[in-house]
Order: sequence, then structure tokens, then C-alpha cells
Amino acid sequence: MTVFKMTAAQVARKVIENQSLFILDVRNKDAFEDWKIEGHSFDYLNIPYFDLLDGVDEIIPKLPADKDVLVVCAKEGSSLMVAEMISDAGRDVFYLEGGMKSWSSYLEPIKVGDLTDGGEIYQFVRLGKGCLSYMVVSEGEAAIIDAVRFKDVFTNFAKEKNVEIKHVFDTHLHADHISGGRHIAKATGATYYLPPKDAEEVVFDYTPLEDDLTVKVGTSQIEVGALYSPGHTIGSTSFIVDSKYLLTGDILFIDSIGRPDLAGLAEDWVGDLRETLYHRYRELAEDLIVLPAHFMNIEELNEEGTVAKRLGDLVAENHGLNIESEEEFRHTVTDNLPPQPNAYELIRQVNMGKITPDNDEQTEMEIGPNRCAVR
Repeated sequence: MTVFKMTAAQVARKVIENQSLFILDVRNKDAFEDWKIEGHSFDYLNIPYFDLLDGVDEIIPKLPADKDVLVVCAKEGSSLMVAEMISDAGRDVFYLEGGMKSWSSYLEPIKVGDLTDGGEIYQFVRLGKGCLSYMVVSEGEAAIIDAVRFKDVFTNFAKEKNVEIKHVFDTHLHADHISGGRHIAKATGATYYLPPKDAEEVVFDYTPLEDDLTVKVGTSQIEVGALYSPGHTIGSTSFIVDSKYLLTGDILFIDSIGRPDLAGLAEDWVGDLRETLYHRYRELAEDLIVLPAHFMNIEELNEEGTVAKRLGDLVAENHGLNIESEEEFRHTVTDNLPPQPNAYELIRQVNMGKITPDNDEQTEMEIGPNRCAVR
């Protein structure tokens, strides 16, 4: 039978289009339990590669005949070998090109909606890492918010849309992934904005991103307005785009809220987090569509693959926005912090410009799920 290659982009379409897939993950059990490819209609079997060296006869009956079977490993080699063994046993099978390394890196651009006078806003969904980046497009110009490190994805997309990237923003100094913001700005001549309270240790030039800053994109005058919203970091800043969308960075997610401890200041910042969530955001229009910088699980995706929800709905449904007691809120936040993101201290150093790891080192730093939310 035949061994087929499946790309991360093809897996992403299966996730977004709610297609079925059976995944045979041949990584070690702890790696699989910590982080796997999530899909609404995916089934899984985790058998470490070393347990299959003597043959795959025992697992063949466990592989369904009525859906695609995809073998997954960390970097591709082990999955290809297992796939060839399954093929030799008489079954068609796929392997994931580039393994989980490629899955972690893949970005799927999806249109979120239309803006005034022909403008558009796009969400770049990094399914394997839970990261969400944005591009606002209007009249030949673009602004990017919270870009991940794959700058060519954004610059190539801008070329496809025939727009010039004029402004690049980071809502805060990221700790769970490496930002591509200043690198995109350098490559395109765009202005790079970073909150100054998060930038005290950076070693590069930037334009201060401060409360009430308004940047216009395109001749249609789509406003990208900044709203100081500390709590995840002391400098965290949200954006209101075209009076329709609220980009919350890592302060507010669909099913959770941001963690305040990645700079070691949870006790100091939890009060800022509550102030932002329970006061600053409550003063905003409930019809604003919340667009966060991360999602935690596949259930947060809408039918078209975007991650977005009305602020009013989140105020009603998100548990983190419905804790009446300030003391209970403080305990809920500080007592339910997940493990720190992989290499988060090093990632902060990269995003400050203090160290410059090569591409393979950056990939290793980012491997694994995002952990920006309170559980």
C-alpha cells in the first residue's frame, strides 16, 4: 500500500472544516499528554516509537479503515519509518511532514470581518501553539498586531493583498512566543510600537505605545486606538479597531483570563488585572468583538476557524469576569496558574533584543502549548 505525506496546512484545514482524522502519535507519552494536535473530530492512539521497533502487527487492528490515519512524531523521521511499516502491513497511511515542529510553526490567515469603506481585518491562527496575530488592511496600507516570529508569512500576505505595512504593534512584551514585530518593521520600514512600561530593558529602538494613542490606517481612516490595560504585564495595552473590534492581547481570552505572573510579579499585578477586566473593559460597548492574542483549546474556534466573541457574551459567560469578591479573584488567579511556558525567561530575553538565537534554537524555545491563561 501507499505512504502519503500530509502537510501542516492540510491538517489545519481538517481542523477548521471539522473533518475526521485518526492520529497515531509515536512520541513519548509525556510529550503527547503535554501537547498534541487538536481537532474537533480527531481520534488518537499514542504508542511511542521505540515500542514499535519490533513491528506494528499489534496496532494494525486499532487503526480505522474508514478515515485517514496520520502518523505524527517530533520532527518527521520516526513517523515516516512507522508509516512505512504500516504500509508494508497492507494499509494506506499518512505521515506529518516536518512533524510537530512544522505543526507548531504553521499559520492560517482567516478573514474576521469587514471594516469601514472596504477595509478588512484578518486573524492569523497558529493552531499548533494557540497564538493569534492580526492584520488590519485599508486602502493600500496595513497594521499588524502581535505578530509571531515568521515575518515572511505577514510580508507575503501583505504583498498578496497589495498593501504596504505601515505600523506594527505588540500589545505587550511576550513571554510564551518570540515576536516578529520589530523584524517585520525593520524589513518594511514600518513603525514598531511597544508599551514603554514593558520596554525598560529592551536594547532596540521603538515607538512608545501609550494610552489613547490613535493610528489611522489607509485613506479610509480606520482607527486603531490604544487602551492601557495592565494585568498580564504592567504595560499590556489593548486596541479598539474601527469601533468594532477589541484586541485584548493576553488579558482576556474566550474561556479564561490572562495570568499575571510571567515577570514574577503575580501578587503585584493581580490587582491591575482585576481593574482592567472589571472596570476598564466594563466601560466599553458590549457589542465589541473580542479578539485575543491566544486561545487555549480547539473548542474556542468558531465555525470558520476564527477565535472571536462579543464582549457582552464574555462578561456573561467567562468565569474570570464573574468573581464578585476581590479576595476570591486574587486567590482564583494566583492559585490556578499553570506551569510556566517553555523557556519563557529566554523568550523574554529574545523579545528584549538581549540574545539572538538561531532559527532552530527559537523553534526549541517555542515547542509546546501556550500557557498564558489562568486555568
